[in-house]
Amino acid sequence: MTALSADAADLARVEALTRASGTSFYQGMKVLPADRRLAMYAIYAFCRIVDDIADEPAPIEEKRAGLNEWRARITALYRGEADDPVTRVLLPAIRTFRLRQDDFLAVIDGMQTDAETKVVAPSWAELDLYCDQVASAVGRLSVRAFGDESEDADRVAHHLGRALQLTNILRDLQEDAARGRLYLPREWLVEAGVPLDARAAMVSPALEGVCRRVVQIARGHYADAFAFMAQCDQRAMRPARLMAATYRAILNRLEQAGWTPPRRVSLPAWEKLWVLLRHGLG
Repeated sequence: MTALSADAADLARVEALTRASGTSFYQGMKVLPADRRLAMYAIYAFCRIVDDIADEPAPIEEKRAGLNEWRARITALYRGEADDPVTRVLLPAIRTFRLRQDDFLAVIDGMQTDAETKVVAPSWAELDLYCDQVASAVGRLSVRAFGDESEDADRVAHHLGRALQLTNILRDLQEDAARGRLYLPREWLVEAGVPLDARAAMVSPALEGVCRRVVQIARGHYADAFAFMAQCDQRAMRPARLMAATYRAILNRLEQAGWTPPRRVSLPAWEKLWVLLRHGLG
């Protein structure tokens, strides 16, 4: 019998979409049993597809139509209808792990923000909502696929999603600025005298201080995520621990490198292996 009792060709398609992403996510999910692993691949494939719609160089009307098409697909899933490989794998995953419709729709809402708005210096409230939509909502889907539906697992998703997204924002400052985007909080930029223009902000000497303040917020979310993980099913939380440890290590590297100028960092192979041995195989 295949994972989730889904069609083998559909399972192969969502796995291929995940593997082709070139991220560590594909390898990281191998710690899961087949049903949970393929559910996660389907969730990732959904996120990848809607993210690509938001990022593609197309007219806004076309992007909006593509995202609305996925809203309709998600709504149809909860009527028991599926029409492509990703939704045909998501359908049994939703039924098996009780994935919530609102979380899928929140992800699409976050992608629509990116599609329709060139985000520049959002308020803290706007930034927090964005982090919830594009990261914590994915976390809420993920913890259920991992095997924990508790309120503490949702709290893990709340904090870990924000921690991961803030880490990504700090890591991708230059890349985002090249597209005219700046995801740092407006209140702190104004307070520090950093220009509210993405490219100008990158050469501001005060940018470093704002980034280091964001690091502290991210660290607080990592700490809270680990604290709530301790209250959850430990086997179910293995992938969450692995992701948290990996991205926290990236945050450490970013802080060591600094933001004058901003640069993208990655983990050396030895450190990836250390994180895997400590948090992924326990």
